[in-house]
Amino acid sequence: MVKIALQIKATLENIVSVRTHTDYNYFLKIKCTNCSEESDKWHDVNEKETFPSKTAKSDVNFLVKCKLCSRENSLDIIPKSTGEYTSDDQGKFKTIVVFDCRGIEPTAFSPRDGWIAVAEESGKVFEDVDLTEKEWVDYDDKTNQSVGIYELESQFVKQK
Repeated sequence: MVKIALQIKATLENIVSVRTHTDYNYFLKIKCTNCSEESDKWHDVNEKETFPSKTAKSDVNFLVKCKLCSRENSLDIIPKSTGEYTSDDQGKFKTIVVFDCRGIEPTAFSPRDGWIAVAEESGKVFEDVDLTEKEWVDYDDKTNQSVGIYELESQFVKQK
């Protein structure tokens, strides 16, 4: 079992924090660590969905059989590992979720919709923010200011 953290970096305009919903679907591309076969399609992983696994000791959030080597591989979202990206984190990568990987590892992340952003001055909450284009812009009518998330980047980091 390998723990791999998904980290993001972004520029925030008048936003104090960004996080995912509790039932967020992480869209990932994956690679089999046994034969190095890499998926060409996006797979969604949700913490609230579980599947019975023959190789893991408990149910898992994502289960896949490798098309090339036929090995059963799984990925779990580690409970309570989700975090938020704040205005203090700008300019650096920060972990937003950690995956427990067995036989696979994520290679790409597509942010899509389902994010929550909180305005800096008014505290207004923007639900269901769509980061598919890796940026988002809106207007905070409470403070008459534009708000936005720009230059979103992501990376995966193995943890010890």
